[in-house]
Amino acid sequence: MKPLSDNVVKIPRSGIRGIMDVAEQMNDVIHLEVGQPHYDTPAHIKEAANKALQDGYTRYTPNAGLPSLRALLADKLRRVNGIKVSPEGIAVTPGGVFACASALFTIAKAGDQVLLPEPGWPNYSFQTRVIGVEPVYYHLNPSAGFLPDLDEMRSLINERTRAILINSPSNPCGSVFPEPVLRGILDLAREYDLYLISDEVYEDIVYEGKHYSPGAWDDEGRVLTVFSFSKAYAMTGWRIGYVATTEEICKNFSKFSESMVSCVSSVSQKAAEAAITGPQDFVAAMVAQYKRNRDIIMSIFAGAGIVAYKPAGAFYMLLDIGDTGLDSYAFTLKLLEAKHVAVAPGLTFGPRSDNYVRISFCKDEESVVEGARRIADFISRLYVRG
Repeated sequence: MKPLSDNVVKIPRSGIRGIMDVAEQMNDVIHLEVGQPHYDTPAHIKEAANKALQDGYTRYTPNAGLPSLRALLADKLRRVNGIKVSPEGIAVTPGGVFACASALFTIAKAGDQVLLPEPGWPNYSFQTRVIGVEPVYYHLNPSAGFLPDLDEMRSLINERTRAILINSPSNPCGSVFPEPVLRGILDLAREYDLYLISDEVYEDIVYEGKHYSPGAWDDEGRVLTVFSFSKAYAMTGWRIGYVATTEEICKNFSKFSESMVSCVSSVSQKAAEAAITGPQDFVAAMVAQYKRNRDIIMSIFAGAGIVAYKPAGAFYMLLDIGDTGLDSYAFTLKLLEAKHVAVAPGLTFGPRSDNYVRISFCKDEESVVEGARRIADFISRLYVRG
């Protein structure tokens, strides 16, 4: 038979999913490898979905989403993010991941380059490779708080560069980019006439500092801002996100959506309306628990003399395993076998990240504490044997 398409075959498997697959074959595993909140979706959101079913929301919607939802999102973006966009400039997507893919597919073509963060979420590079775009990595240096160096970023830009992609709060680093850094990146995009894709799916999960949306300072239409309901409202399985952009770009998003997915589930869209118009105390309580989880882990690791980087946002923590003598995949597999704790291998977040593993602390406190203790004991035993 003829070979399969290189565009897909050459995409590496996510190391996160690989570890998940191994862990699923074992019993009593503490799952700290995936960014899935342990909370259930709030009751009022589920009730809205049930009502939508009873009210007949079981059909196709417009490609870019229900007009009622897009109007609500435009209001939220203005109030919360300072982004002035019309409902016609918003595209509702099946999750934040498809929002990022839609942005890349719409603005870039084969042969272009896009600047991506490293360490960074692996799906960014997967998506670029599918369309024949070359990923070029700018470094998020731990000595600088996992913030980008604007001089390095500038040095990577050439005539093939089409866009810069940023992610704040960051997965996997947990860094929250301050306003001067974000304004500097937007200035670079303006100087070199680039698009700026700003992935802000963790916008609500900030412990120190403040979240800023560069789209609020954009008066040219070069910023495409990605959001999701998955993290803040514990709606990972509902598959709903959105992009704020220009009306012209949004029209092309709609064509891309039609060719791939038609539209987002109508029930999920009505649930999303309830999420943004209903009580928000759930979000604050969830973030407070994540902050407590983070502080407990940091205390456990500090007591064991282990180097971990304190995140200011999101719900991930990078652990430096460079002194263990193991690469990140070997470390994760040995930890899983010995201690039944699953974490994500650093190499999946970029070619220079093999000395890290990522811990996701969006779980219940008991699991987080026990998982951290097992990790600390595992590393201590490695040091003793070394």
